[in-house]
Amino acid sequence: MQLFPRSLNYLPLALAVGAAGAGVSLTWAIWYYFSPKNLQVGYAPEQPIRYSHKLHVDELGIDCRYCHANVERSQEAMVPPTQTCMGCHAVVKKDSPELALLRDSWATGKPVPWIRVHKLPDHAFFDHSAHLAAGVGCVSCHGRIDQMEVVRLESPLAMGWCLECHRDPQPNLRPKSELTNMTWQRPESGAELASAQVHPPEHCSGCHR
Repeated sequence: MQLFPRSLNYLPLALAVGAAGAGVSLTWAIWYYFSPKNLQVGYAPEQPIRYSHKLHVDELGIDCRYCHANVERSQEAMVPPTQTCMGCHAVVKKDSPELALLRDSWATGKPVPWIRVHKLPDHAFFDHSAHLAAGVGCVSCHGRIDQMEVVRLESPLAMGWCLECHRDPQPNLRPKSELTNMTWQRPESGAELASAQVHPPEHCSGCHR
């Protein structure tokens, strides 16, 4: 007398297919939800001193290069030193309690402990000056930072995202005079305003040195 139906012979196969499907689904979920796009974008740490780019850039019209003075000459854009801030705040709101830490930094020589928002891994090389020289504007990587009360990460800063631009840089290129203009729009004609000689590297050593 047969105790189990013949259909149970397919149970191992069904379990194997189910396990394979579950593995594929789990792998896809981890790949998607744990990607830089989901883990990095939106990162906006609270800084030791509240600083509004909307106020300083949009309302007061301060150019990016006034604070990030090395961005056209160096790999690093440079976090503004205390003396840059005090260039204005030695006169403007010089007694504001919100700027007590800045005044302490000026008096002691110890830098303000700003929290870095845009940080690449140590194995990746990025040169701000090279990108600006090629015609890549600030907004391409940092978004509309002129509208931010708190600086946040707008782009994933992942290898795939960088390669998308390196393979087709033209949409992100603009005239050198408009590098820090957050509202500049490419003309509808679609003319290539930047140099046609821009050929960013796609090989490993371009960014991993």
